[in-house]
Amino acid sequence: MDARVKPGHDEFGLMSAPQNTSHTNRLAQATSPYLLQHKHNPVDWWQWGPDALTEAKRANRPILLSVGYAACHWCHVMAHESFEDEATAKIMNELFVNIKVDREERPDIDQIYMAALHALGEQGGWPLTMFLTPAAEPIWGGTYFPTPARYGRPAFADVLREFARMFREQPEKIEQNRAGLLARLAEKARPAGKVTVGTPELDSYARQIGNMFDGELGGMRGAPKFPQPAILEALWRAGLRTNDARFFELVERSLDRMSEGGIYDHLGGGYSRYSVDDKWLVPHFEKMLYDNAQLLELLALAHARSGKALFRRRAQETIAWLAREMTTGEGAFCASLDADSEGEEGKFYVWSRAEIIAVLGNDDGDFLARHYDVSEQGNFEGHNILNRLKPLDRSQADEARLLPLREKLLAARAKRIRPGLDDKVLADWNGLTIASLANAGVLLDEPSWLDMAARAFEFIARAMTKGDRLGHSYRDGRLLFPGLASDFAAMIRAALALNEATGERAYLDRALAWQQALDRHYGDAETGGYFLTADDAEGLVVRPHATSDDATPNHNAVAAQNLVRLALLSGDDAWREKADRLFDGVLSATGSNLFGHMALLNALDLRLRAAEIVVTGREIDRFAQAALKIPFVERIVLRAPSASALPASHPAQAKIASTPETAAFVCVGTTCSLPVTAADDIAGAVAKMRTP
Repeated sequence: MDARVKPGHDEFGLMSAPQNTSHTNRLAQATSPYLLQHKHNPVDWWQWGPDALTEAKRANRPILLSVGYAACHWCHVMAHESFEDEATAKIMNELFVNIKVDREERPDIDQIYMAALHALGEQGGWPLTMFLTPAAEPIWGGTYFPTPARYGRPAFADVLREFARMFREQPEKIEQNRAGLLARLAEKARPAGKVTVGTPELDSYARQIGNMFDGELGGMRGAPKFPQPAILEALWRAGLRTNDARFFELVERSLDRMSEGGIYDHLGGGYSRYSVDDKWLVPHFEKMLYDNAQLLELLALAHARSGKALFRRRAQETIAWLAREMTTGEGAFCASLDADSEGEEGKFYVWSRAEIIAVLGNDDGDFLARHYDVSEQGNFEGHNILNRLKPLDRSQADEARLLPLREKLLAARAKRIRPGLDDKVLADWNGLTIASLANAGVLLDEPSWLDMAARAFEFIARAMTKGDRLGHSYRDGRLLFPGLASDFAAMIRAALALNEATGERAYLDRALAWQQALDRHYGDAETGGYFLTADDAEGLVVRPHATSDDATPNHNAVAAQNLVRLALLSGDDAWREKADRLFDGVLSATGSNLFGHMALLNALDLRLRAAEIVVTGREIDRFAQAALKIPFVERIVLRAPSASALPASHPAQAKIASTPETAAFVCVGTTCSLPVTAADDIAGAVAKMRTP
């Protein structure tokens, strides 16, 4: 243990030694860092599984389900107040079978019971606290419950006693809630009639979103402000479709403010989860792998269009953070960094002016303070969050002087007690990151990023795969298996991005094998989409089938994009037909929740507008590199050195066989160009074909 950790607590700030041994806490055998944070609670915790559910039925006790994750601030607060409290734990142990779940390790369970909470009319969030029947059917719940009662909220102990009383004495009320919730969950799993969406509708949706954006501060108007990468991508795609610069400006303004605000870590790199204010100044300090993966792609797109140095610099700094703090010894990527250290949110990241002067000296300290909004009174609860939101001219000489000063502060900060690292490897989040590294690496000419992507991919393909099946979470040599549809979708996307970037056939072969496994074990014959859980996975009260995005794009949306790419890369048009069926079956859900389906609409844009580019001949690499400079959101690149390199059924085979020299064949929609024989003309040929 770190010598600086407070006695009696672990590196996460949670109690590290049991106060007594009278309880039976079963979390010590868990692999999840979040569950391990709770292994010494006086609560008789179970992990989710058949043993816990069997015990609930045997004892005829309701289940108390607590869902959270390692970087969740209010999860820690509730843990300190309730789960470490002997008196509260005694009530929990006497009245309930208590099950603790890591939402990142088991998003299927989280999705079911979060949907139940929404069906109750409650605002969702974490910690998620749900009361279930012994058969795991949802009855009632909430998020954070305080100990003791405060701000009009009942104390958690009172909630526990009252629910247990109702379960014993008023079973008719329990049954009414149970039946109603299950009916609503079943209804949500069956979207209504078909909706038709084409480019006019996509443009209309984008204009609606643009009208909700803050033209000065970026992002959606108001607070809190989330990065919302899928929405930013939708605006970017609208700019590409319409040639309306205002769409690009909204995205670039948002990225600019995020990248200069306190939501960005100006010393260590990387973006926090969201900003609690409307200016991007005060972050919720947790750093999630998936946020940074998605923002990396947007930074690369913005730099490719604008050439703005800030976007490239933030991308490079974020990759440096990933390599330094978020990469396992095997090359995969960790899930998250906690918001808290020493029991206080953001303590690791904030500064006083005196601390900066002590590290840098008066002259350099004053210089950095002026450029990073540092004052005696502070800009956040008496402390300073480093940011560059205030307009200030900075010369190249200023930037050169600031760089070593930031490095000194970073070295000084490294001596502080660090926030907890959730070092489990999630296949879906890693897939998002691998694809981002490949796409951004190609666009920004960073070959080392492709090396990082390939190394992480190799680990997951080796250590987290059994045959053609993926697992979901890996830690300490143990794999949670089988995986989820989100794991397959994200890792297929990663394989296809690496295939396009490198031309290596092995990535495409792996993508095809995983896609076939996804279809076999997760496919929904009714909608053409995918259930989240496998057909041979542990049975749940409802098989999750949500279609809306979370902080990550929905797995159906990612799968749809993959199917569009597979059609060209494999030469099998059956994949495009599967994509069309998925769009027909799932798009109906967008009518009632447009903004929850932006990733699916982005996939539809790719289906309608993708430039399919096949390059062949002696100078194939040079032509491929030119094709890859077209933004990855609107192109698919297949390298075919010769006709024999393609399957006999591939529609491009005949064209390649009749072309003795290097050329690119370009198709947009249902129209194809003449062969392009100069690499520099590929982008122009695509643009010409897109011009009405």
